[in-house]
Amino acid sequence: MKNFVQPGKTVTVSAPYDVASGAGCLVGSLFGVATMDAVSGASVDICTEGVFTLAKTSAQAWTVGAKVYWDDTNKVATTTATSNTLIGCALEVAANPSATGTVRLNGTA
Repeated sequence: MKNFVQPGKTVTVSAPYDVASGAGCLVGSLFGVATMDAVSGASVDICTEGVFTLAKTSAQAWTVGAKVYWDDTNKVATTTATSNTLIGCALEVAANPSATGTVRLNGTA
């Protein structure tokens, strides 16, 4: 197949802001987890599929299967849909309060 480019599970993008390895990164409607540290404007590889522990809105309790969104203002995962981008679903229960949650990325934009 001559038109195949790549599997797309990890892609290289221009960092929209300074990002640390393991942190969420939203470029337009494309979300992934940074595989390395990068400064704003630098190339960074992001994983767009898989299961990751991400920073979350502490004051939320998550249930397994709950839709998870990315709050790009606060750089955290959240179950609040308003003004946020859907990134996947919770794979484990997360207590209120807790700093992190386990998210299965949906790999779509």
